Amino acid sequence: MITSRRMAAVDVNAESLGVPRKQLMESSGNAVARVCRDLTDPGSSVAIVAGRGNNGGDALVAARFLKEYDVTVHLLGRPETISTDIARENWEALVASEADIQTVTDSATFELDDPDLVVDAMLGTGVTGALREPEATAARALNDSSATVLSVDVPSGVDADTGEAAGVAVEADHVVTFHDDKPGLGSLDCDVTVEDIGIPVAAEVFTGPGDLLSLRRDPQSHKGDHGDVLVVGGGPYTGAPALAAQAALRAGADLARVACPEHVAREVQGYSENLIVRGFSGDHLAPDHVPELLDFAADRDVVVFGPGLGDHDESLAAVREFLAAYDGTAVVDADALQVVPDVETEATLICTPHQGELVKMGGETDTDWETRRELVREFAADLGHVLLVKGAYDVVSDGDEDRVNRTGNPGMTVGGTGDVLAGATGALASVLPPLDAAAVAAYANGRAGDAAADEFGGGLVATDLLERLPAALEGDQHE
Repeated sequence: MITSRRMAAVDVNAESLGVPRKQLMESSGNAVARVCRDLTDPGSSVAIVAGRGNNGGDALVAARFLKEYDVTVHLLGRPETISTDIARENWEALVASEADIQTVTDSATFELDDPDLVVDAMLGTGVTGALREPEATAARALNDSSATVLSVDVPSGVDADTGEAAGVAVEADHVVTFHDDKPGLGSLDCDVTVEDIGIPVAAEVFTGPGDLLSLRRDPQSHKGDHGDVLVVGGGPYTGAPALAAQAALRAGADLARVACPEHVAREVQGYSENLIVRGFSGDHLAPDHVPELLDFAADRDVVVFGPGLGDHDESLAAVREFLAAYDGTAVVDADALQVVPDVETEATLICTPHQGELVKMGGETDTDWETRRELVREFAADLGHVLLVKGAYDVVSDGDEDRVNRTGNPGMTVGGTGDVLAGATGALASVLPPLDAAAVAAYANGRAGDAAADEFGGGLVATDLLERLPAALEGDQHE
């Protein structure tokens, strides 16, 4: 089972692995044609109702494979508005072959005639909301037809993740979907065929450029919509909380705050005028500070707990008290990690240990990344929290699903890169589900490190990653 958002990411990841979307469209179209052959006999009439995106492109490919059928293609809209290059190429191939094609520029002119089979390829899994024209009129025509209706990937007008429709939707008899089943299809009264189109397993296992697609910002967004992150740390160290907070800003958070002992607050503030620093009494975090921190954290989207905190007994006791009472989202890093296994909490935790810290928490590791992946998944399930275990291959798991990240380089063993990762994870957890936030943070942090290594060679420092995080999070940079 795969959501529409995850499917879009996997498509892009497959392309980055050397399987272009044009090849996937060819495989998808061939799969549609195979199901058409299963549903009707050679010589039968087939009406293909195609939208102007890649869903329609799949069906345009299918038309080329249905030579033994009487096929008519109805394109909804003007050919020059076909939205992708590969769909346009397949339309032009049909034009050049003098196929029976019709363009529907006015919904009032749409006519199906009386086909034996209709292929609904108007809209795919990435489109939600009520159908507009001419798709709405076409959907009604399909529903009024006596023909068998085959939908490509999902019936047009139906949300692939929920199975719900915001208005009129195609009432399909059959659905052919690709790579994996979609959550919303199980609630529909139709037969579903899942076709393998050659997407590599690695496109789902490994993070890639597709994972960045979910970071697109609404152009109408306002300050605060993309995260208000609180970093709790410092005392023994001042650079760590400052790095984490600056990383949160570089990773897209609108606001980054630091709560630290007042005797180092001025030093932390000195790292950047962009930080909002709040000091608490004493030279380390203690249980007496927890009530005030809980009040302060209540208005924040995510708390990053641990950078530079140290392992003073009172500090660890304070972490326990805070997590036991907190019910928001927290990224837990560094010395704070060791208390997580013993705390009962309603909070959503993303833990970011390196392998030594993982073992200290009670987990196991292995030199083989695939074995480590299994061990991390099992430990995440036991903990009930998301784990991002750092290594040459980072492993991210929530106990059910996992991702592996292989960006990064040996120069990133330098101090501070983990603080950058924790801060970036905090920012991303403000706008993404926890597993996705951790996976994207690991991927982007590694890309930033790789960009720095390409520029400087050896001798990286953590601030090199800070400067390169925004570019590393750009979703249009395919590898």
